[in-house]
Amino acid sequence: MSNKVADLAGPGISTYDEVAKVLPTDYESVLSPMETQKALYAVKRCVEDGLARELNLQLVQCPLIMDKNSGMNDYLDRDGSRTPVDFLAGLGLDKRIDAQVVQAVTKWKRFALKQYGCREGEGINTDMRAVRKDYFLDHDHSSYVDQWDWEKVISAGNRNLDYLTTVVQKIWKVFVEAENLAHDLYPQLDKYPRMPSNLTFIHAEEILEKYPDLPRKQRETEIVKEYPAIFIYGIGHTLDDGYPHEMRAADYDDWTSPSVVKNGKQMHGLNGDILVWNPITKRRHELSSMGIRVTKDSLRKQLEITGQEDFLRMPYHQMVLNDQIPLSIGGGIGQSRLYSYILKKVALGEVSVTIWPEQLHEICTDRNVHLLR
Repeated sequence: MSNKVADLAGPGISTYDEVAKVLPTDYESVLSPMETQKALYAVKRCVEDGLARELNLQLVQCPLIMDKNSGMNDYLDRDGSRTPVDFLAGLGLDKRIDAQVVQAVTKWKRFALKQYGCREGEGINTDMRAVRKDYFLDHDHSSYVDQWDWEKVISAGNRNLDYLTTVVQKIWKVFVEAENLAHDLYPQLDKYPRMPSNLTFIHAEEILEKYPDLPRKQRETEIVKEYPAIFIYGIGHTLDDGYPHEMRAADYDDWTSPSVVKNGKQMHGLNGDILVWNPITKRRHELSSMGIRVTKDSLRKQLEITGQEDFLRMPYHQMVLNDQIPLSIGGGIGQSRLYSYILKKVALGEVSVTIWPEQLHEICTDRNVHLLR
């Protein structure tokens, strides 16, 4: 895999020597482990209540396990590098069920809008847990994933960049409220600056124009140094350099539809990511990914681009093709990512309990970062 393609597909750090170089050497957690847990759950309630209010979402149950043949599991990208955990379920069955642990419920949520009877303007939120076994495990990536995975029914008239922008602004408002609550409860967090009250919106094509000689992760780092909270439009469509800003799966976000013309150039994509500047690690920090979902036409087009037309036979994809599930917008918000950012932590392992390699434990202990076990 070339360095360029690796930058598109992977998390960006691939050795523990690199991890040791990026972690701060003068770190001291503002909150104790128990204070962290108390603050974390206060933030959790605030975010869930805020999303319900701002986006008209109802918390619902969601799966941890899916039927492999449903086509609903999330493959995260389109290069086949991150595969789900497969297993056979149903002891005693003549033919056991081909099951998978979810990597995210991105596609299931659109089906669930119909299952739960949501009408236009109504939506669902989930307290999602998943396993992603193919991540390099560092301070910023875990095999255990906790997300607010949300989805909302929209009309055909909402399938545009203005509507996406409005939704993103409402989500950012909820983040700001949650951080303000954490600082009110624990004023010592004011040792570090709070997040900006507003996001800067920019297309991936514009970032490439600004930093044409840098790979994607470095472009993101440079832009969040200038604008410490941004939303990047158009992730998945091929840019002027011949590569997408980042690979994005072909069967949920719409990344091919024309969106806006800037400086005489047609730009594409009805999706994007929220990124912030992390004052602790002094690096880019991704909080959320979201987008307006594919129609049957954009689904066909994107699967053709990625060479995955065989997906069209799967039950989920058939529902899209036959207009059996609603048009929607949705996204995932990393819970541990948001907690670590708001509570001024270096590592996800300070706010969530999972497995980490001993190499990472040693590096973190040496830097006064105490991962939960």
